[in-house]
Amino acid sequence: MRFTFGGGTNVKGRITSYARSRTLYMTQSSEATPKIPIEDQMTGDSKETAPDGASEMEAKQVSTTPARPITEDEEDIEYPKGLKLGLIILSLCLAVFLVALDQTIIAPALGAITAEYGSVRDIGWYGASYLLTSTALQPLYGTIYRLFDIKLTFVGAVALFELGSLVSAVAPSSVAFIVGRAIAGLGTAGLFSGAVVILSYTLPLRKRPVMFGLFGGMWGIASVAGPLLGGVFTDRITWRWCFYINLPIGCAAALVVFFYLGISRANNPNNESFISRIVQLDLLGAGILIPAIIMLLLALQWGGTEYPWNNSRIIGLFVGAAVMALIFVAVEHRQQDKGLLPPRFFKHRDVLSAMIFSFVFGACFFPMIYYLSLYFQAVQGDSAVQAGIKLLPMLLSTVVSSMISGGLVTGFGYYNPIIFVETAMLTAGAGLISTFWLDTPFSKWFGYQVLYGLGTGVCFQTGITVVQNVLPQELIPQGSACVQFFQSLGGALFIAVAQTVFQNGLIEGVTRDAPQLDPLIFINSGASQIRQILQEMHQEAAIDTVLGAYTTGLRNTYYISVATGAAAFFAAFGLRWKKIEKGGAGKKDVEMGDKTSSNNSDGAKDTSV
Repeated sequence: MRFTFGGGTNVKGRITSYARSRTLYMTQSSEATPKIPIEDQMTGDSKETAPDGASEMEAKQVSTTPARPITEDEEDIEYPKGLKLGLIILSLCLAVFLVALDQTIIAPALGAITAEYGSVRDIGWYGASYLLTSTALQPLYGTIYRLFDIKLTFVGAVALFELGSLVSAVAPSSVAFIVGRAIAGLGTAGLFSGAVVILSYTLPLRKRPVMFGLFGGMWGIASVAGPLLGGVFTDRITWRWCFYINLPIGCAAALVVFFYLGISRANNPNNESFISRIVQLDLLGAGILIPAIIMLLLALQWGGTEYPWNNSRIIGLFVGAAVMALIFVAVEHRQQDKGLLPPRFFKHRDVLSAMIFSFVFGACFFPMIYYLSLYFQAVQGDSAVQAGIKLLPMLLSTVVSSMISGGLVTGFGYYNPIIFVETAMLTAGAGLISTFWLDTPFSKWFGYQVLYGLGTGVCFQTGITVVQNVLPQELIPQGSACVQFFQSLGGALFIAVAQTVFQNGLIEGVTRDAPQLDPLIFINSGASQIRQILQEMHQEAAIDTVLGAYTTGLRNTYYISVATGAAAFFAAFGLRWKKIEKGGAGKKDVEMGDKTSSNNSDGAKDTSV
């Protein structure tokens, strides 16, 4: 494109130089005051002044240029091909497989784990501790990937995950097991977001939805293999092999990445000193965010079970979480682009909608996975292997949905219609699952799971696809990490909420229908031990009553998935209809509110109405 001003004077060089200097300012975190006041790339407002020596007319013309110019580092990306591309894709798939396997293999083993450690009370923490650390660290990983070597950061995340898996595998107590899960979460925080960042330097934008579909397929395959392997290990060997198996898979992924991945960035962060990059990390924000999330989770976990909701401990935790959250908001406002959650993202309609969508989807999916397995083990009396097999309808349909939806997004160039259809299926499936009772027949528990699984496919990739479609290349690491942060946050918070409503439902049901029994006996025992406990107490006649109370508690958790699934459907209305063009990355619209400006030659084309 040639830019000309009045009189036909060609100032292409001046505009190009100005655009480059503005982009470099946005991607570097220098404390020096620039000559050109920063313009928020996410807005349609133009507040910058012209470069030194530019006339008033030139300044006016500069302010009317596209708000987000194409930068050299995006235009000149050389994507890998052939064997190198295949090996990189393999490493990313292994990473996604590893994350998904670790989250699903544990479900059939929960009965055996709670039986060995003698407490159902901690079951919520087996998932929440993992999601807590992975949630709190994900925004920080986004900044780390922006400031440090992508390959080494990714390998370091794998190493942390492996360490946590090893601790969980050898844990002598429930507390040690929870600590291991928390350490594994520290690594997981950088695995999936790292795979997304690497992918942005591996494939052009239009081809990425296919890879996101493949990621979803790998997630689904791991979700299928996870419960089966977890059941086999638990029944035939020991549940500890559910975590030993992570070690060879993680090593393979790390080796492939270390030896074959090479990323060249125009704005190379290695040009800055190590100390200056450490200073740019929002460690203060991370130090405030982590205790805020911990206090909130503790309040949700203990409220109504360990302590009454009006207990001073619970109130204090809620107040402490709120105060820390307010301090965190103030810190992020001061940090701006250097923060964990840049305020500009919350002014961008698509990014904000993607974060909300990811939050409510995480709140819908993760509690369902944990508590549906308990239905088969505790209520229907299945073994760990049988429970894993009975989860196959949901997990296989998730694989199919992920791969088909990724192909459809790439083929049509739009994600909106697919999101609406699948979130409607997700909500309907969760609603039907919430009708499960003691004698639910095969046709229903099979079909309802299929409907729910078909609705999850596109939801895993929605947030990532959106931010890669609308954000500049240099903001993709932070944007992707923020989306993953909110998805994990939704899962962590609502697993804790689900634990509370489950225990409350169980206690209320046993107290009302079997007052001769102490409900805490079932809270403090394994999920698969209900029948054994009643037999030892010579209370076999109360089996149906106790199982009914157990099912009531489980149904309460499924209602959470119904509500949050519906919330995901409505959150999708915030996503503008923006086509993913066939060109490369980088020529994207940037906007805030309803103000937009775009370059539609090859990038994301705005078709909103």
